[in-house]
Amino acid sequence: QLAPRAGEREELAARRERLRRLDALRMAAAAAIEALTGEDHGASGGLPGGLPGGLPRGAHAGGAHDAARGAGPGAAQQIAGGAAQLEGVAVLDPRLAPLAERLGCLLIEARDLSAELCAYLDGLDGEEGSLEQVEERLGAIERLLRRHGAADEGALLEHAERARARRDELIGAERDSREISAQLSQARESLERHVRQLRGARREAAPALARAVREELAELAMAGAGFEVELSERAPSGAGADAAEFAIAPNPGVAPGPLREIGSGGELSRVMLALLGVANQDSSLATLVFDEIDAGIGGRTARVVGERLRRIAAGRQVLCITHLPQVASLAERHFTVVKDSAALPARADVRQLGRAEVVGELVRMMGASAGDAAARRHARELLRAA
Repeated sequence: QLAPRAGEREELAARRERLRRLDALRMAAAAAIEALTGEDHGASGGLPGGLPGGLPRGAHAGGAHDAARGAGPGAAQQIAGGAAQLEGVAVLDPRLAPLAERLGCLLIEARDLSAELCAYLDGLDGEEGSLEQVEERLGAIERLLRRHGAADEGALLEHAERARARRDELIGAERDSREISAQLSQARESLERHVRQLRGARREAAPALARAVREELAELAMAGAGFEVELSERAPSGAGADAAEFAIAPNPGVAPGPLREIGSGGELSRVMLALLGVANQDSSLATLVFDEIDAGIGGRTARVVGERLRRIAAGRQVLCITHLPQVASLAERHFTVVKDSAALPARADVRQLGRAEVVGELVRMMGASAGDAAARRHARELLRAA
């Protein structure tokens, strides 16, 4: 409501100081009028159109001389008298004419100055009583600055703008709250709808996935093993509101338990292979990478795992890192990976092996020496069987 302006406090302080010294201003203006007219400020009010003594605005200097003879000793009257004297003798010496003209100009300036001083003096009379109003407004502005800790009116106006914006926010808070509550309700309904749809799809897919994995495990020398997908509800997230647990019964007649707790290394490897095989059986463009998928197995089981990998590779690219010769012998192409620790930094070299080199690598994987004839014969038999 106060609506201060930028810089108003300084303006009000200056005006207050002036209003406090009205008497000094009035006395100075009256003294100046008296110096010009020879009359005090009370008499100066009778000069609306000219100088004291009836000199009209724009009068000739000669006319001014007649008026000046009855005038007081003010500067204007004396200038008028001097101008009249020069006017009278200017015909005798042409050089005096311009000087008389200049005195006439001084007379006009003195007359205008007197009139403006009179108006100024009248204006001071009109400001009586303004001091109280100025001090009241100045005090109100200073109290407002202290209350809000503002350095000046500009900071105060900025604070007022922020307060108005906050007020508008609070006024609209109830409306916004209702709108947000409605949006939140819609979002929850949408979330619940998607959760139900995804949960239904998972419950439908879980038995089919478990059945397909059991079939894969049967081919991986785990015939009779049980495998189930158990679903439970959890807090919604980007993956839905279901937790999936894989449960396995490695042997018939044993109750299924969490795969992560009871599965051995070989069982984990074969279950992982079965899951990846089922998940990618319809995707011929997928590239599968198996990093030691055969960990924890050996013997005949290793051969079965290798054959399953080869069947998976029939329709896609399969990369398999293995330490088992039974698995490696079934690959179409072979690479050896050797780490060079002497290099800085250490580096790994990957090189494709020729047919003869594959035999030597299989022998090495068997743990036999390069000259072991029986091991080399076994390696060649593995390759022929593949």
